[in-house]
Amino acid sequence: MKKSFLAILLGLSVAASAQNVWEKPVVETDTPKEEVKTEEAPKVLKDQKYLAGAVPEVDGKVEWTLEVDIPGKDAQQIYDAMLKYMMALTKESNQLPGSQVSLVNKQHHIIVTSVNEWLVFAKKLLIMDRTKFRYTLITTCTDGHVQVIMKHITYKYEEDRDPKNSFIRAEEWITDKYAMNKKGTRLYPVTAKFRRKTIDRKDYLFENIMETLKIEN
Repeated sequence: MKKSFLAILLGLSVAASAQNVWEKPVVETDTPKEEVKTEEAPKVLKDQKYLAGAVPEVDGKVEWTLEVDIPGKDAQQIYDAMLKYMMALTKESNQLPGSQVSLVNKQHHIIVTSVNEWLVFAKKLLIMDRTKFRYTLITTCTDGHVQVIMKHITYKYEEDRDPKNSFIRAEEWITDKYAMNKKGTRLYPVTAKFRRKTIDRKDYLFENIMETLKIEN
C-alpha cells in the first residue's frame, strides 16, 4: 500500500516536473521599423510674386527701374527706337486723353512719357471693374545702354461714385505698409488688386521694351 502510494506521489512529481518544462514559445516578431520622417515641402505663399519687396520705394516714392545693355548700339539709335516705342504706347486702345510723349531732350537722349490709361481689374458681361491709371516713364539712352524709370504713379477709382475720394497715390495704397500684413504673408483684400495689376503692368511694359530693343538689334 505504501509502495503504491509512493508510486502515485512519484508519478505526480514527475508529471509536475514535466509540466514545468513546457512553456509557450516566444514568437519573434519583425523588428519595428523606425518611422522615417520626411520633410514637408515649404508651402508656396499665395501671391508670392506680389509680397514683400515687390513694390520698391526710392525716397519714399514708388519707383521701378529697368536697366538694359544693348551692345553695338549708340545713344542715338537707342533713343530713336525708344521714342518710336513710347509714341506707339500712348496710342494703344487702353489709353486716355493726356497720354503722350510730353518732353524730349535730343541732346542728352532723354524721353519723358506721361501715361494715362485704363487699368482693368475684372471684366465680365455688363460689369467692368477698372481704374484710371497715371504714371511717368523717364527714358535715358546712352551708348550701349538704356534706363527706364516708372514713377509718379496715381489712380482715380470710382470717380463717378465718390469724386472726392477717388484720387489715390501709390505710396498710400500699394506699398508694403498699406497693402500687406505685418508678417508679409498676405495682401489686404481692398488694395490687393491695385498692387497685383500695377506690378503686372510694369512687368508687361519692361518686357516689351526689352523685346523692342532686341528686335531693333
